[in-house]
Amino acid sequence: MSEPRKIVVVGAGLGGASAAAALRERGYTGEVLLMGSDPHRPYELPPLSKGVLLGNTDEPDWVHEEKYYAEKDVRFSPGVTATRVELGARLVLDDAGGEHRYDRLVLATGSRPRSLPVPGGDLPGLYTLRTLDDALKLRSAFAAAERVVIVGAGWIGSEAAAAARTHNADVTVVDPVPVPLANVVGETIGGVFRDLHVANGVNYRLGEQVAEITGGPDGVRGVRLAGGEELAADVVLIAVGAAPRVELAHAAGLELSDDGGVCVDAGLRTAAPDVYAVGDIAAHFHPRYGRRIRVEHWANAKDQGTHVAQNLLGENEPFLASPYFFTDQYDLGCEYRGLADPAADELVVRGDLAAREFTAFWLRDGEVAAAMNVNMWDDGDALGALVDGRAKVTAEQLKTADLASLT
Repeated sequence: MSEPRKIVVVGAGLGGASAAAALRERGYTGEVLLMGSDPHRPYELPPLSKGVLLGNTDEPDWVHEEKYYAEKDVRFSPGVTATRVELGARLVLDDAGGEHRYDRLVLATGSRPRSLPVPGGDLPGLYTLRTLDDALKLRSAFAAAERVVIVGAGWIGSEAAAAARTHNADVTVVDPVPVPLANVVGETIGGVFRDLHVANGVNYRLGEQVAEITGGPDGVRGVRLAGGEELAADVVLIAVGAAPRVELAHAAGLELSDDGGVCVDAGLRTAAPDVYAVGDIAAHFHPRYGRRIRVEHWANAKDQGTHVAQNLLGENEPFLASPYFFTDQYDLGCEYRGLADPAADELVVRGDLAAREFTAFWLRDGEVAAAMNVNMWDDGDALGALVDGRAKVTAEQLKTADLASLT
């Protein structure tokens, strides 16, 4: 495989920016075009629902300094959206009238917030959280609000609830799940997060459906539940997950997975010649799991973007990293590694749930499928090794043994 003369990266988030940077770090001297619809230079998303929303900072964590792209000869085009990919012609067209030929193409188009398919779900004044501008607007709204309703008790909804309480708003979280985060960590660990938020003044309406967003042309008035009760609100945040931005890939004829991602092999290649996908949109065949997985977390975008550079330049290395994410809510911090099925896996807890100082493990067929450390910071490397190595251990060993000795 000869070295490409031009590589186009569509999507200037963490995945795309990491790919562009890794190409230069590997000594690639050809042309690199990095294009994205956001008007800002590439930044990381986690601080938006944490430091920015809390008011601790006005800026996210920038992926690189502003001068980096010029210094590294990366042609960066902010605020430019790719509108079509012509695979046969190896051509990307954009909304500014540009036409960009490529030898290799990376799709890193990320996700958008899902909308709520109920009457009033498109009213002006509803908030979502995905971009830096979203976070700054929502922070201002939280600071001025008396009553906030958050629809969705997942990670974004939970972190936003913590931020809104920090701004002294009255906060209600609505979700049909029995406990927050039940689909990710199960009801026992989800209960820890519920109790944390209740202790900090959050009101939950769990097991309830939203029937309507009420209001009119002047904005939102509140949220009506399926039982008829209306929750009045100055601010309504919709936090019901994210949808991968795959319209460009789909229109080009690339194969999509059952969960709507772009199908890629172990090395992040699509079936189309010289076209790769990374980050939120990549439905990646993961050799460790023997199936496709699609992960919408910060580390996945960063690591896949960095990894794909070597394959763009002729290698064929599988991406093997385990999923990883972290969260900070009030005085709770945690890290999660792996991929659990809380409904089927055996939960093992080491430490004190009530004190919110513990490590949770999910065992599948006697192997560590996932691990989460909550306000416990000494065993991170050991947890990573247990998950990556799919260590065969017993529940009793996880509760009592030195974790490093099990790796």
